[in-house]
Amino acid sequence: MAEPRLPESLIQSLGDQLTPVRRLPPPWVRTLGWLVVVAVIAAGLLMHYGVGHMIKRWVAAPDIAIAGVGAVITAVSAAWAAFTLGVPGRSWRWVWLPLPSLLLWVGASGLGCMRDWLGPSAHIARFNEASDCLIFIISLSVPLSALMIWLLRRACPLRPVLAAIMIGLASAAASAALLEICHAFAVAATDLLTHAMAVAIVVLANALMGGRLLQPALK
Repeated sequence: MAEPRLPESLIQSLGDQLTPVRRLPPPWVRTLGWLVVVAVIAAGLLMHYGVGHMIKRWVAAPDIAIAGVGAVITAVSAAWAAFTLGVPGRSWRWVWLPLPSLLLWVGASGLGCMRDWLGPSAHIARFNEASDCLIFIISLSVPLSALMIWLLRRACPLRPVLAAIMIGLASAAASAALLEICHAFAVAATDLLTHAMAVAIVVLANALMGGRLLQPALK
């Protein structure tokens, strides 16, 4: 009869079969990497459209500039929250991180609907122009969301749906901020509604699809 294996030798044999796992960079590093891609897209848009129209809109209606800043901060904070949720032991309360900037973004955008005056060069969007904004935000949010899902999938977040919602919010906010570069008209009710629809569609799609993609595969 063979002698029973000692616990030490069993542990040693199991340890020899383990594959080393490369440690993930901290959340702020992965957030910065994702933002570099956003910055490259922004640079390409600026080279194509310039800054003239954007500056004129901001001078005519400073609240538009404030809304743009709110969108940028929302993109950064939501991306940071998404990557943080992928770290074991981190609280789900990180989802509240983008809330202040989101309120700033929505509030400043809403001022465009209540404004009684427009700058001399301002132009209110017609329905077909507003629909172009919806297509722009959704189309750009797809690759930005896919990139973040790819970066987060290896982390296997314990709350995949919450992480996916943050991914959708970050991607939609970044796309809305990039839209400012080529947005040639003032914010009106139709424009604001299409922006809200685009953000809602991106967040919902990520919650439904991104949440499943982020779930760890069972073997």
